Amino acid sequence: MRISAFKNPRSADRFRAAYGRALAALWPGPRTPHDLPTAYGTTRVLQAGPDADAATGRPIVLLPGSGGNALMWHHQLDRLARHHRVFAVDPVGEPGASTQSAPIADGRDAARWLEQVLAGLGLADAHLVGCSYGGWVALQHRLHHPGRSGALTLLDPAGFNGFGPRFYAWLIAGGLAASAPRALRPRLARAVGNSAVLEEELMGLGRAALGFRRALPVPPVLTDGELRRIGGSSALFLFGARSALHDARAVAERIGRVLPAARVEVVPGAGHSLPMDRPGLVAERILENS
Repeated sequence: MRISAFKNPRSADRFRAAYGRALAALWPGPRTPHDLPTAYGTTRVLQAGPDADAATGRPIVLLPGSGGNALMWHHQLDRLARHHRVFAVDPVGEPGASTQSAPIADGRDAARWLEQVLAGLGLADAHLVGCSYGGWVALQHRLHHPGRSGALTLLDPAGFNGFGPRFYAWLIAGGLAASAPRALRPRLARAVGNSAVLEEELMGLGRAALGFRRALPVPPVLTDGELRRIGGSSALFLFGARSALHDARAVAERIGRVLPAARVEVVPGAGHSLPMDRPGLVAERILENS
């Protein structure tokens, strides 16, 4: 099996330069980097917030969506880090500061990788926050390592629908909107339902990541039996009403039926990119579930 990597050294250098610029622009405050060895490669985690003795509540671990890294949470970082220790992860297999060395074949591998990251950070009872693909990874961790996470907040998580034509059309439309003249982008962002196209630094980072070959598994649809094993205790699901990945209300109804203890919310007007579409609400909901 293949592993994710840059096509060539020039592509890697171009991305690293763009990552450094985006990090300086989006995360100018204090941060502590951790490079954690795992069976799948070295994982970069950026830590913010008070020391363990001064923190209140569970530590928060942030897992980005496909093609993303720790910087996608820049709208939420300051608010979350006022009282909580926050750990923003660059997953192995995604374009970021981590390096993959072994294939991640399925959900069990993804869960094992995350478990090794949590162990390397010395975290128990952490609050896992995952967006899209990161939400699926968090669900797989709860499925394969029950009892290890204290809470789950899942933002339009993958694993409830396949990636159909509507989703890929949304990705293409977002890319075209991000390339349009700046004055037109707000109108186009509203039209396609993707506020991420207004994020100059993230879009620049995405363009630099075109030289990255991603080789991670496609999330299969979770069965009702798997959902029941995951359990709904301390789980919050947020779906964008305009999500290109889900029929949000249908998925919310399914979760309510299978996991009656879980909290489920469909966010009006929001799309798949919830941290950018509704940044304040996302931070508020994370804190409420912490």
